[in-house]
Order: sequence, then C-alpha cells, then structure tokens
Amino acid sequence: MNQTFASLPTQIKPAVSKAVAARSRVAVICASWHTDVVYRARDSLAAELQAHAVPAGQIAHFNVPGAFEIPLLAKKLAQSGRFDAIIACALVVNGGIYRHEFVSAAVIDGLMRVQLDTDVPVFSAVLTPRDFHEHGDHIEFFSAHFVKKGVEVAQACLAALTQLDLVEDLSRAA
Repeated sequence: MNQTFASLPTQIKPAVSKAVAARSRVAVICASWHTDVVYRARDSLAAELQAHAVPAGQIAHFNVPGAFEIPLLAKKLAQSGRFDAIIACALVVNGGIYRHEFVSAAVIDGLMRVQLDTDVPVFSAVLTPRDFHEHGDHIEFFSAHFVKKGVEVAQACLAALTQLDLVEDLSRAA
C-alpha cells in the first residue's frame, strides 16, 4: 500500500452504508437446541438487517443440530462465495457438567478461525449464560435478551461490512 498513515482520515468510522447493506448477502446459522429462545435472536437480527436496507431475499437461514456444528457450516458457507457475512446464533447451557464451557469455547474459536481463514466476517450471538434453567422466568428473561443480542449482532455486522467496504475503497485508491 502506497499510503502512509498520515494520509488517511483521522477517524474512519462511517455510519452504516445503505448501499453496502442493500447489496449484502448474509447467512444466519442457528443451533436447533432451545429454538424458542434462539429464534428470538434470529428474528430480531433479520428485522434489523431489513430495517437497514438488506433485502429479505438476501438473508439465508440455516439450522444445525447444535452449537458445536456451527463452525463447519460457517466455513462451508464462507467458502461458497455466496455470502458477505455469517451470523451464528445458539444458546449453550450448563447441563450440570463442564461440557458447556468447552463447547462454547470451541464454537467461538472455530468461528474466529473461519473468518480469518476465509476473509468473510463471522458474528456471534452464541451465548452461554452461567445459570439457565428451563422455567418460565428464565425463558422469558433470555428470550428478551436474545432479541437485544440479535439487534446488536445485526448492527455489528452492518458496521463491519461498511468498514470493510471502506478499506477496499482505500486499497483501490492506493
């Protein structure tokens, strides 16, 4: 790159670009465990993407048996060249053994590896609450929390895609 840091704008933090959003293709992968909660993130992130000009037809939904299976599908989707970003959603719960910590760590590590290996950004709404019990209060609380996390992950996705588009523009201008 022929530019020096001094020639770059001092602040590169664009608002979400409607033009970038309108051409973005996003894959959403959901684990099939606790879909009553997980689909709240899926639905809220899809609504948020659409509110920012991502056409509904450019949001593809996929399901896998559990969170552990998300990284492999994310890798295959990223390698397909059909998607500009991938968002993963899951609820990994403590079932009374320590396995949930290993699963969540493996999933997050796998998702990071996918994006670094493929240059396709991968976002996570894979949440591992310390204490989750399948009763009304927790389901209600975590359902609302997943709605919020869905909005946040969609906003992060659009901001990152806008930023990456800016970086590509800077690279072409060099």
